[in-house]
Amino acid sequence: MAWHRKVLRVNLTKGTCVAEAMNMEWADQYLGQRGLATKYFVEEVDAKVDPLSPENKIMFVTGPLTGTMASTGGRYSVVTKGPLTGAIACSNSGGYIGAEMRFAGWDMVIVEGKAAKPVYLHIENEKAELLPAEDFIWGKTVWETERLIKTKHQDPQMRVCSVGRPAEKGALFASVVNDLHRAAGRSGVGTVMGSKNLKAIAIRGTKGVGGVVNPKEFFTAVNAGKQVLKDNAVTGQGLPKYGTQVLMNILNEMGASPTRNHKDSVFEGASKISGEAMHEPRASDGKANLTTNQACFGCTIACGRISTIDPTHFTIKDKGGYLGNSGGLEYEAAWALGNANGVDDIDALTYVNQICNEDGLDPITLGSTIGAVMELYEMGVITKEEIGFECKFGDTKAMVKLAEMTCQSEGFGKIIGLGSKRLTAKYGHPELSMSCKGQEFPAYDGRALQGMGLAYATSNRGGCHLRGYTVASEVLGIPFKTDPKETNEKPELLKAFQDATAVVDSSGLCVFTTFAWGLPDIQPQIQAACEGDWSLDKLNLVGERIWNLEREFNLRAGFTAADDTLPPRFLVEGIKNGPMTGQKTRLDIMMPKYYEIRGWDKNGVPTADTKKRLGL
Repeated sequence: MAWHRKVLRVNLTKGTCVAEAMNMEWADQYLGQRGLATKYFVEEVDAKVDPLSPENKIMFVTGPLTGTMASTGGRYSVVTKGPLTGAIACSNSGGYIGAEMRFAGWDMVIVEGKAAKPVYLHIENEKAELLPAEDFIWGKTVWETERLIKTKHQDPQMRVCSVGRPAEKGALFASVVNDLHRAAGRSGVGTVMGSKNLKAIAIRGTKGVGGVVNPKEFFTAVNAGKQVLKDNAVTGQGLPKYGTQVLMNILNEMGASPTRNHKDSVFEGASKISGEAMHEPRASDGKANLTTNQACFGCTIACGRISTIDPTHFTIKDKGGYLGNSGGLEYEAAWALGNANGVDDIDALTYVNQICNEDGLDPITLGSTIGAVMELYEMGVITKEEIGFECKFGDTKAMVKLAEMTCQSEGFGKIIGLGSKRLTAKYGHPELSMSCKGQEFPAYDGRALQGMGLAYATSNRGGCHLRGYTVASEVLGIPFKTDPKETNEKPELLKAFQDATAVVDSSGLCVFTTFAWGLPDIQPQIQAACEGDWSLDKLNLVGERIWNLEREFNLRAGFTAADDTLPPRFLVEGIKNGPMTGQKTRLDIMMPKYYEIRGWDKNGVPTADTKKRLGL
């Protein structure tokens, strides 16, 4: 079977680590990872809980294909109630620690309570213990923490996930970082971990994944899937060469690249910070920003970027530690730190991306919040005296300095650490937060791409592209081309994408496979690995069940249909420049249809018939 059927329950208040049997009835209903952990979470945690109270829980969970030979089978998720949003939070990460958790014999780690003093969790196969972190790694960066733990335990093969200083100090969008530059990045899951005085989880496993039900069928299905990925233009060519940064010029040229806090939709400096630009040799030493690509565990795509910063650049001239290779720019980070602020300095963006990795901050929320600050500064609402320096759009040094201050929780950085929703409200302009449910939008203009506008408004974790990536259809023509400006059938398209993504997120696989794979490519792999019936019909039902369970939690947490909306800039102002001039997000047309096909009433509440059909 694909599962070990073991859950590690860690009570920080009591200082205990106890093994328990996994609820296999729930695994049959929710598959694993995102779905299974969400089921555990909603059953165990009051939806009204304060995200930063000891009563909130945080769950680290794998899928049935995590750690197997399935391509991209290295994923794990962190599930909690997010402090940035107050909504259900599920943040997905790659790297190697998810597989290591399975190798140690565990499918899930549930953390509850709060430690009296900082601790870290050390897992070595069936042995799990809480060890003191206060005079050891508390107050250290993620990079320092990983190095110190590996040195202490004399095990360079150990895998570590940890939080940095912003999580310790309460910045609301702190990440959980593993393998130095992979992150469960959004919604403030790292902030919850820090609030519990849990600095890190260190895992070493030698047990393997426990086997699959039908090895021969699994081998065949996995190999067929890998061939599809190899033959596809996106997963076999574009992503390996350019990473997600392959999208920078594409989105910009079609007029769908939000710029200067969504005031514009075309960034004149996009080509300077694109995937292509990462390959270009620089004048100082003839080297390119991009050193190589990198894969997560078991991945045949290898979209990860490893980069170096120009050694003469102002950000690192006196900082030798940044002269080496480290995590390079992904599209979302390049956009949020670049386009959203009008900054086109690729080395500055790489540096800020690396300090986000080093200290565990979500670069999307960071960059978007700085963009709001720059707009408020240009309006005269925030002054030079408050920040300490000028802060206009396009000011590279101001962007870098604000990012450093936020990582260190110093000065105005403490206010940026609240995220754009709270910051803009503090200054009397909440309409300038480019967010939904408190979470900032990523790098796709929801006015130019109607499906993405609807996706942002309906996402259960706030502004997010990865819960229903209609960009695939609206921009790349996958699995078929739709007109990005057209609202017709976008609710149906989005629902199908949202339900399918919930399945992928619950399997242990990476959502990037879906540039090439549909559920018919994934279903044989799940069927061969897991006990029972995992037909396409069942998987579609599982995906829909997960989406509705998340929705139910948010409704109990206090969200309503009024929260399924976007800022006035999307609904009223429209796009002011470029090929998409005049476009607005037509939620008025799409939302009623979306509620209808979801089986929700006019208030966005799942009907009794829907809940009965899904077994909720």
